[in-house]
Amino acid sequence: MAGAAIVFAALGDQTRLSLLQRLAQDGPASITTLAADFDLTRQGVTNHLQVLASAGVIDGQRSGREHVWAMNPERLAQAMRHIETISRGWDSA
Repeated sequence: MAGAAIVFAALGDQTRLSLLQRLAQDGPASITTLAADFDLTRQGVTNHLQVLASAGVIDGQRSGREHVWAMNPERLAQAMRHIETISRGWDSA
């Protein structure tokens, strides 16, 4: 459950949630591309991406001089299973 808490904490920020949503909808993107979509500096976007990466919900890979980020659907699926477990307990109560 501790691993899920890290994911939920990372997703508890609107900017990080929006970044993840952007990656989910449009696929992998570089920091430069993502920064253009948000009212943040590249460093600000990088900081948020590092939090998401630390939680395991995105993965980064070097592509030349750029760092390209993509969603990690398995990590999100694990978090979803925790939500489903909690939901079943709530329904039983």
